[in-house]
Amino acid sequence: MPEATAATDGTTAYFDGYGLVALLAVLGVLFVALAFGAGRLLRPVVPTPEKLMAYECGVDPVGEGWAHTQVRYYVYAFLYVIFAVDSVFLFPWATVFAAPGYGAATLVEMFVFLGFLAVGLLYAWKKGVLEWT
Repeated sequence: MPEATAATDGTTAYFDGYGLVALLAVLGVLFVALAFGAGRLLRPVVPTPEKLMAYECGVDPVGEGWAHTQVRYYVYAFLYVIFAVDSVFLFPWATVFAAPGYGAATLVEMFVFLGFLAVGLLYAWKKGVLEWT
């Protein structure tokens, strides 16, 4: 019978961690709800036609809400995200590469990763995406 209580104590300790996380989540949600509620109660409410008008960068809205956007801007943003993700992976790789016993494997993995990025960059270059027109 002592073995059963030891297993139960281990299980209880295991679920205590989840209880603590749940308590912190509830406190976080409660804090955010209280902050939004206090903001709603304390802010002044004076609706005017100017406040209810759509606003974008200081320019009065004129015409339709639809505007053509060049696709190339999305491509540049996508290329930026690719290389930002590349830098996010390079920093942890550098710390693992410095650890003993991981040198050759992590070096090969990083060259494979950089190879995929190089192929993507070469594809974008061949398609003419990198040329500003």
